[in-house]
Amino acid sequence: MATMNDQRVLITAGAGGIGRAIAEAFLAAGAKVFVCDIDEAALKQVREQLPGVMTRVCDIADRASVAAMMAEAVAALGGLDVLVNNAGIAGPAASVENFDADAWDTVLRVNLNGTFVVTQLAIPHLKKSAAGSIVVMSSLAGRFGYPNRSAYATTKWGLIGFTKTLSRELGESGVRVNAILPGAVAGPRLQQVFQGRASVSGRSVAEEEAAALANQSIKRFVDPAALAVFLASPAGRSISGQMIPIDGDSQSAS
Repeated sequence: MATMNDQRVLITAGAGGIGRAIAEAFLAAGAKVFVCDIDEAALKQVREQLPGVMTRVCDIADRASVAAMMAEAVAALGGLDVLVNNAGIAGPAASVENFDADAWDTVLRVNLNGTFVVTQLAIPHLKKSAAGSIVVMSSLAGRFGYPNRSAYATTKWGLIGFTKTLSRELGESGVRVNAILPGAVAGPRLQQVFQGRASVSGRSVAEEEAAALANQSIKRFVDPAALAVFLASPAGRSISGQMIPIDGDSQSAS
C-alpha cells in the first residue's frame, strides 16, 4: 500500500460505509485523519475503535456547520493536505415524473452544494500544502443513466464536471483533483440493500446478489479505499483530472 507519511487528511461522511473504510485505509498508511459526519453515535464508535482519528459532527448541507468543522479540522491537523469529498445521500427511488420536488432539492443540496462548500473552504489550506490532493467520490451512477434515481445520478454526473473544473483551476497551485466512481461497495449497507430488495421481490438475498453482479465482468463487489489512498499519495503525484471507475467493469447502473 502507498504510504502517506503523516499527510493531513479530512474525510466527509467518514463515520460509516465507504467513508469509514477510507478513513481506516489512510490511518493504516500513516496519515493523520479527521472525519466529519452527521451521525454523532457513529463518530463516537470511530473514536473508540480507531484511536487517533479526530472527529466532529457536521451537517454538510449547512455552510455555518461546514465552516466550523473546517476550522477545527485544520487546527487539529495542523493544516490540510488531502480532502476526500465522500458525503452524499441517495434520495428516494422514483421516476422523474413522480419525483418529489423537495426531495430533489435535498439531494442536490447535500451532494452538490455540500461538496462545493467543503471544497471552497478547503482550497486555501490545500494550496499551502506541498502535496495537495482532492478525491471526489462520484459513482457508477456518474457514468450511466440510472432509472428511478434521477436526483442521485444527476449529482454524481455533476461531480464529474466539478472535478474536471477543479483540476484545471488548481493545477497551477500543485493541487491534484480526481474522482472515483465506485460500483456496489461490499459491506453491511449493501447487504441491507439486498435484504430490502429480497423482501419486495420474493427472491432470496443470494439471488439478489447474483442479479446485481450479472452486469459485471468481475463478479465481486468493490472496495475503493485503497484507490483513494493511492491517488492522494506520492505514487499518484502526476494523476489529476481523472475519472476512475472501480466497479468490476459494470455495463450499467441498476
